[in-house]
Amino acid sequence: MSRRQLTQAARSAHVDTFTRDNLPPRDQWPEFLFTLPELDYPPTLNCAAELLDRPVEAGNGARRCILTDADEWSYADLLARSNQIAHALVGEMGLVPGNRVLLRGPNNPWLVASWFGVIKAGGVAVTTMPLLRQRELETMIDIAGVTMAICDHRFVADLDAAAPDGFQTFTYGGSDQDDLTMVAAGKRPQFKNVATAADDVCMLAFTSGTTGKPKATMHFHRDVLAIADTFSRHVLRPTPDDLFAASPPLAFTFGLGQNVVFPLRAGAAVYLLEQPTPKAVLEAVERHMISVLATAPTAYRAMLPDLRAANIKSLRACVSAGETLPKATWEAVHDASGIRIIDGIGSTEMLHIFISAAGDDIRPGSTGRAIPGYVAEVQDAEGGPVPDGELGRLAVKGPTGCRYLRGDRQATYVQDGWNITGDVYVRDAGGYYRYQARADDMIISAGYNIAGPEVEEALLRHPAVAEAAVVGVPDEQRGMLVKAVVVLQDGADLGPEPAKTLQDFVKGQIAPYKYPRVIEFANALPRTATGKVQRFRLRENAG
Repeated sequence: MSRRQLTQAARSAHVDTFTRDNLPPRDQWPEFLFTLPELDYPPTLNCAAELLDRPVEAGNGARRCILTDADEWSYADLLARSNQIAHALVGEMGLVPGNRVLLRGPNNPWLVASWFGVIKAGGVAVTTMPLLRQRELETMIDIAGVTMAICDHRFVADLDAAAPDGFQTFTYGGSDQDDLTMVAAGKRPQFKNVATAADDVCMLAFTSGTTGKPKATMHFHRDVLAIADTFSRHVLRPTPDDLFAASPPLAFTFGLGQNVVFPLRAGAAVYLLEQPTPKAVLEAVERHMISVLATAPTAYRAMLPDLRAANIKSLRACVSAGETLPKATWEAVHDASGIRIIDGIGSTEMLHIFISAAGDDIRPGSTGRAIPGYVAEVQDAEGGPVPDGELGRLAVKGPTGCRYLRGDRQATYVQDGWNITGDVYVRDAGGYYRYQARADDMIISAGYNIAGPEVEEALLRHPAVAEAAVVGVPDEQRGMLVKAVVVLQDGADLGPEPAKTLQDFVKGQIAPYKYPRVIEFANALPRTATGKVQRFRLRENAG
């Protein structure tokens, strides 16, 4: 805890004290730095009011805010609908400040309005991907103590199956009279925002660790503004005339920043895509003249065949995050289009990007330098800085930092006030950081973090599977692929396409993007004398 943070303390507005009660002990928090004047937030702060109410109060209500192929909402439209949703949550569901509300749906205006409605009412937003299945939702609901949800009507089946007794769900986008869109229409478009403290938790974001069990990271109202007032303000430098677009879902903090926080903090607009395939993203850039684009390296590579002929003159900033940006991909995109991709590393624990570079500061193959507001080091195992040019673990401090909900990994991620990201880096004499590898066995494929043990567990649910081990193997297109080595039960018969049978099974157990794209069958798994699977041998055998 910094002295500045202590002086900014305000009384919590949360009636439901679950999140505050489950914060890590204060001596396990990272050191927070507020070195920029724009990070000097008042003790009482509601980030939804700052992002949405303030632009309307300043006379910008008529400005475009959210665009889709079917609709366009102004700032005033989004404010009115968010206020109506806040009324519906309080009046129909009985939400009190501090309650967690699960949000489920693809990127669309009503999901954004719901996120704002929850936070305006003092709730804690728990945004999830529509791809998640019943088991995954059950785990998140249990960890976060969620009792209510807002869900796109097209994705309610798995949520209903996961919901415990007494769970309340508002669906939106349907035609029923109790649909949230219908209920909200009957509410007043004005709402008195809850006067939350700057350090009240306003959102939980889930990340998966190497154990496969998801962890919830806890973020304050001030944190949401801080990512806009650091990375966006100093690296992207948006203006009110910018039109953002981004492929990551709002459940990813990368997607939340690029699709909601950054454009609204700048008074700009965002174009939302429900199905952001590389082709759809490129077409949107051409059709709507997108100026700020964010997606994963694999998507940029997938665009290459069409990039040279595309009309992308409107683009002034392209952000890459979620996985390592290979130098070859950066150069191929630059050769085809002239675009200098802005690389960046962030984490769910830190909320967004903390190392990056833009424009002439970019060094292809390097992630960049610590952005204003953050400091970084490459450290040895004891926490001491290593000389430039030597490998070490990446450590970061800034205005955001890791706080796990009920987490047993807090003391692993936060050490001596530093956030230890789990990445191995080298820093050069110019202060540029170059990624080397993950320090653990997390598989990062096409921008998704995938925990091997979770995939193993899904495979083992199939009655024909006796053993399974999952590792990440290099892949030019996706960065890494999920590879499974499977030992079948004696006499098991998976039909003419055994690999496809298991792949389809896994897709029904967990989010489809996690399924093993490579499956090999073996008589036994390589093990140590003590019985541990030798995963390095599985990686060595990757072909």
